[in-house]
Amino acid sequence: MGSTGSVGTSTIDLLKRSPERFAVEALTANRNVDLLAQQAIELNAKMAVVADKNAYKDLKSALSGKNIEVAAGEDALLEAATRPADQVMAAIVGFAGLAPTLEAIKRGANVLLANKEALVCAGDLMVEEVRKNNATLLPVDSEHSAIFQVFDFKNKSGIDHITLTASGGPFRCFSRQEMERVTPQQALAHPNWDMGSKISIDSATMMNKGLELIEAAYLFGLPEDKIKVLIHPQSIIHSTVSYIDGSVLAQLGDPDMRTPIAYALSWPERMETPVKQLDLAEISELTFEAPDNDRFPALEIAREALREHKTIVFNAANEVAVKAFLQTRIPFLGISELVEKAVQTFDPINTITLETVKMLDKEVRNWSKAQIN
Repeated sequence: MGSTGSVGTSTIDLLKRSPERFAVEALTANRNVDLLAQQAIELNAKMAVVADKNAYKDLKSALSGKNIEVAAGEDALLEAATRPADQVMAAIVGFAGLAPTLEAIKRGANVLLANKEALVCAGDLMVEEVRKNNATLLPVDSEHSAIFQVFDFKNKSGIDHITLTASGGPFRCFSRQEMERVTPQQALAHPNWDMGSKISIDSATMMNKGLELIEAAYLFGLPEDKIKVLIHPQSIIHSTVSYIDGSVLAQLGDPDMRTPIAYALSWPERMETPVKQLDLAEISELTFEAPDNDRFPALEIAREALREHKTIVFNAANEVAVKAFLQTRIPFLGISELVEKAVQTFDPINTITLETVKMLDKEVRNWSKAQIN
């Protein structure tokens, strides 16, 4: 799900390298028909789905005579998630990925979770559905994959805290005055990772790390004060787990998303990838610094949202703000300001269902758009 995005294309690359290991049941994309059709043909997928109904005819034409089922729209995305696949790569960016991810969980699949917003918006609901349906959540974000690989689930009492590492993004050394003049083009230029526009902007504001902090709380069942963040510009140490005896276990690797994707695809085994082997002598130096909450308030806003059960609000306001920034309708620093105001304005919902989550999400989005207009 989300095969034409940055995580999706990296996943496709790995699948093409191991044709004897994987068979593709379905591929979905938002509206990139040309790439979706190409992927479906190369991987001999049984089904191809485009979320944008207006793109149905183009996809149908592109796959004419290929014996690949074609569908379009939100219902088709949900149908794709219910197909009999052992593994589902949940890589649709944003709130749009929640419903199909839940569908995959409800049939007990191994869900490879690259869509952090799904857990952020409905963590309690997703965790309960995973338990009830005996599904498995395998984290794909490099940070959560790193923690997953060194987290002692059988002896959780021995864990003191976890630490998510962050590159600091392109504005790590910018002053607040410099950040006031940041353009979308500057914010899209991440120093270490090749990502889509939404994730790149989130990295620049450190909203991405706020989302990851919330996601980690649900994935590993830890309170907010047991999740720390450390700036690590080289992106070599992807995250760490600190134990009560003073031990710190870390997962290291070249900054290439194909490593955590491959780990999730092959778990509990490992598979070969074309990722460059890490040469610490060549790197020679790894540096670290504490996050600056004055210049990057997103982390503290995320912590507040997690403590007060307003993570849906946090995500919805951020998605609206990022889109507005990319359209140059608000300044860069206005993203955090809008999200903070939303978290302080809205109340949490008492009963979390897919319907109540959708209602609050819509309410926050409408409110956020009104603040911008």
